Amino acid sequence: MNEERTMRMARLQIGWKRLRNNPAAMLGAIIIVGLVLVAIFAPWIAPYSPIEQSVRNRFQPPSSVHWFGTDELGRDIFSRIVYGSRISLAVGVLATGIGAIIGTPIGLLSGYFRSLDGVLMRLMEIMMAFPGILLAIAIVAALGPGLINAMIAVGIAAVPNYARITRSSVLAVKTQEYITAAKASGMSDLGIIWKHILPNSMAPLIVYSTLNFSSAVLSAATLSFLGLGAQPPQAEWGAMVSVARQYLQVAPFTALFPTLAIFITVLAFNFLGDGLRDWLDPKVRVS
Repeated sequence: MNEERTMRMARLQIGWKRLRNNPAAMLGAIIIVGLVLVAIFAPWIAPYSPIEQSVRNRFQPPSSVHWFGTDELGRDIFSRIVYGSRISLAVGVLATGIGAIIGTPIGLLSGYFRSLDGVLMRLMEIMMAFPGILLAIAIVAALGPGLINAMIAVGIAAVPNYARITRSSVLAVKTQEYITAAKASGMSDLGIIWKHILPNSMAPLIVYSTLNFSSAVLSAATLSFLGLGAQPPQAEWGAMVSVARQYLQVAPFTALFPTLAIFITVLAFNFLGDGLRDWLDPKVRVS
């Protein structure tokens, strides 16, 4: 047991060194930390209210007064993007959480209890037969438009991937000798799953959750762009782009800045996810 713990710590140290030496991953981590701080301190960072209108100041170009300009209702775009970071982070956390909370137990049961594998995986395959965004649109259409329903829809669309990733990890872990020893000692199946299989299956789930976070933000922005997610006057980046597309010839900056916010956020989580994949790669060995 001590030897296993020592090897695990050694692999983590090597992985952490790889992560520190990965400029893209570190850049992604810095951007994400900055995004979290912006979301937390939004009331102190935003110079104006995100919903306060001033029609006389509509379509003001970027300046020292309005850093990113103003939109069609005279609202400060920078302030709306700052407050929109809260919505994007909430979408990512809730959607990723829903996918993990539902999909992980399904994968655990499917991988460990072979009698359940056929039924559960066929159900997941039926869900995966639909592209994720189309499945999310169908769910939102059934639940009704709204930000919360969009979060739920994006989360449910991610369930099959969590289930399949978890199942693959369980199939690899449950053949290990320590699992056989736990069974021989009389430990229950649920105890083995909770104490041994789940902890040793977390690495790919952590990596996928980071990558799925960016997909959730992008999918929610897409739903809001289509009018199925955040509703006016909520400051959500996808909804801002949707409205701004009508005024591209008059004020292209109204679409530019929320688009950049989406792009940078998605890119940051993808960079970090790739770095975590190197860190938590089970193939890492002590030389």
